[in-house]
Amino acid sequence: MDKRIISFDIKASFGFLKKPDINEGIYLTYNCLHKPALLGILGSIIGLGGYYQSYVKKKKEPLYYEMLGNVKVGIQPLSSFNGNFTKTVITYNNSVGYANLDGGTLIVAEQTIIEPYYRIYLLLDLDSEYEKKLFTYLINGEAEYIPYLGKNDFQLWWDINSVIDHGEPIEDVPTESYIIQNLFIKPEGKTIRKNSEQIADMIFDWNEPNNLNFYIFFENLPVGFDKVTTNYSFSNFVYSNKKLLPSFIPKNLYLLDDNKYIQLN
Repeated sequence: MDKRIISFDIKASFGFLKKPDINEGIYLTYNCLHKPALLGILGSIIGLGGYYQSYVKKKKEPLYYEMLGNVKVGIQPLSSFNGNFTKTVITYNNSVGYANLDGGTLIVAEQTIIEPYYRIYLLLDLDSEYEKKLFTYLINGEAEYIPYLGKNDFQLWWDINSVIDHGEPIEDVPTESYIIQNLFIKPEGKTIRKNSEQIADMIFDWNEPNNLNFYIFFENLPVGFDKVTTNYSFSNFVYSNKKLLPSFIPKNLYLLDDNKYIQLN
């Protein structure tokens, strides 16, 4: 197989990645871009159908997820405050008829990300028709549909960062403390605590010198869809500039050409 890891940066003036668990009073957003939303963006770039088309055809999954759901991705927040983006609440009137069955005007308060900026890593199989098409479109800066970050008011653009001509997880584990550049999944049973009873349960190296100027950011993010309910399925993600113990080797760890580690899921 001809696999490539492609890295590119996406940014927008504003973003809205709606959380599905609140729908009254205010709409809240995830802080970080997550895989289902990213795949929707990638699907729009190469012209794959989304939720409306799947509804019309009475399919459980949109075409973009059916064709790109197995693509491994990594996401790294850029120009953020230790992983967290500035947000504001925008209030507006929704006066369309179906939103106001009682004849009034629906007032919506929506939490919005200001200047979201992410570095994306994709592991693409160029023997796959759709993944090869995606690779070509990204490299050439082309799109079938205008991509946006959560709402069609928030158009986005991207810049290619790098293309790596290999795409296999590392075989040789790190022998020294190391940093994962992007958001990574914290496995069940592992802890960030400094004084854990079992060192094998720890993930961070608390003995390395740079213990003062570090941050650890957490967010519970969607990673896909439940096959029965079609609701989001979630994982707990960590983003940090603190070094990890060499004994902690998460799944799907990749070493880039510049000796940086990323996790792709």
